[in-house]
Amino acid sequence: MTDICLYLQAHQPFRLRRFSLFSVGSGLDPFDEGLNQAVVERVAERCYQPANAILERAIVESDGAFNVALGISGVLVEQLARWAPVALESFQRLVATGRVELVGETHAHSVAMLLDTDEFIDQVAEHRAMLRRVFNVSPHVFRGTELLYSDAHAPAIAELGFVGALVEGADHVLRGRSPNHAFVAHGEPRLTLLPRNYRLSDDVGFRFSDRHWSEWPLTAGRYAEWLSASEGESVHLFLDYETFGEHHAADSGILSFLDLFSGACLNRGLAFAGPTELARRPTVGELSYPTTTSWADSERDESAWLGNGLQQAAASRLYGLRDAVRRSGDRDLQLVWRRLAASDHLYYMSTKQQSDGQVHAYFSHFETPYDAYVSFMNVCQDLEQRVAAVSQRLVAVAA
Repeated sequence: MTDICLYLQAHQPFRLRRFSLFSVGSGLDPFDEGLNQAVVERVAERCYQPANAILERAIVESDGAFNVALGISGVLVEQLARWAPVALESFQRLVATGRVELVGETHAHSVAMLLDTDEFIDQVAEHRAMLRRVFNVSPHVFRGTELLYSDAHAPAIAELGFVGALVEGADHVLRGRSPNHAFVAHGEPRLTLLPRNYRLSDDVGFRFSDRHWSEWPLTAGRYAEWLSASEGESVHLFLDYETFGEHHAADSGILSFLDLFSGACLNRGLAFAGPTELARRPTVGELSYPTTTSWADSERDESAWLGNGLQQAAASRLYGLRDAVRRSGDRDLQLVWRRLAASDHLYYMSTKQQSDGQVHAYFSHFETPYDAYVSFMNVCQDLEQRVAAVSQRLVAVAA
């Protein structure tokens, strides 16, 4: 019998306002509070609340036979608590069913694992503490931002206490093997890897609303048949949670699809298994990721965030500020830095073209990547000046 591992990632960044050079030193909040509130309230209404209700009902009606894994970034939880507390409560009720596994990640949904190991470890610890505080659970499986992972990261992930990691089932890694298995990480026997079946995942995540797709309209029953016909012990379906009601609008039928999904699978003899359960089962072999891999863009690497000079300069500027911000001891400055560390800010600076460029543009609230870069760098300059001012005050007090 094939097991289905359904993992959904919920995340929203604190979006920057258009921060000009004249805004530096003005005391202006770098984050667009009105926009952030509007986005979180909209996505909560369209996606989080109705989808949470659907998943909770599926768990109850199946007597727990249905289960799901969920990733929820710390910066999203902060915004839900402030602007959409009803949605946050619906997440808490969902987790309280005991059939929802929360997955660990960086609190800020950052690319710190590529840039600063100490910061990466701190952010994972912060996210774990948030999950305990808000949901009363601790994660056992890790998910790098947008499935970022390489062999070099395996020891740190295992040292953090994770037994498994969700990874991209990229063709160049699998080399003809099916992603529908659990593998041991290359060089790290303590860590099990669960590769995403990107074709079946993207059928829902990207193609569901495409009327030119040969399989449109996709029904839950037909999709369950595809899953049932899949080889391997387990099919790993990893998607953005916002797929359901935000990326695909409700009138596309996506919420109805989600509502019928669990029953369609269970009626065909499929079972559901969480990542931790799968990570503790026997593996079929070793899987090696010699270079960084992700689920983003056609390259499936880190280039979505660090692929051009703008992104590299912005990342260098931000991470170059980390130690000074920490030494300042100023909680507000540290909070600004962490929110700037969200991977989305670098993502908006991508200058890729064609389909990848269209996806970057869809998510960005800036008109161009250069606008995103200018605002980000101006905010960094503002942060530098604020840190310097705090440092001068500390010196004056010490004198």
